[in-house]
Amino acid sequence: MRVVIQRVLEASVVVDEKVVGAIGNGLLVLLGIEDADNLEDITWLSNKITGLRLFDDTEGVMNLSVKDIGGDILLISQFTLLASTKKGNRPSYIKASKPPIAMPLYEQMILALSNDLGKPLQTGIFGADMKVSLINNGPVTINIDSKNKE
Repeated sequence: MRVVIQRVLEASVVVDEKVVGAIGNGLLVLLGIEDADNLEDITWLSNKITGLRLFDDTEGVMNLSVKDIGGDILLISQFTLLASTKKGNRPSYIKASKPPIAMPLYEQMILALSNDLGKPLQTGIFGADMKVSLINNGPVTINIDSKNKE
């Protein structure tokens, strides 16, 4: 699994001109799923995402997690995170899981993040054409690949 995590003041996702998910202060998480992903990847990533110290403490040091500040998470499925640009100019998405594999893993990630965060999170709609808006705070953007654990 690959994620791009952005610390945001606010974020929202629109499908068919309707807001389907929105948060205030918290994390926008873009999630890419590949066939090799499993429950271990979900558990590790969920713990990492909710525990990352990306928010400022009273001294202005990034020392607090999204859980510490009572923040929210907006999770968006994004297969393009698995793009390969090795050959030519058209990205290949062959590593990205097809919906029958990706959808159950996406739903398991929603549950894991909600449990680790201690409250429901907001999401987009899997497979939909989504319009994502955000105000990145910092900017702070983190990329994580569960296979590299970096």
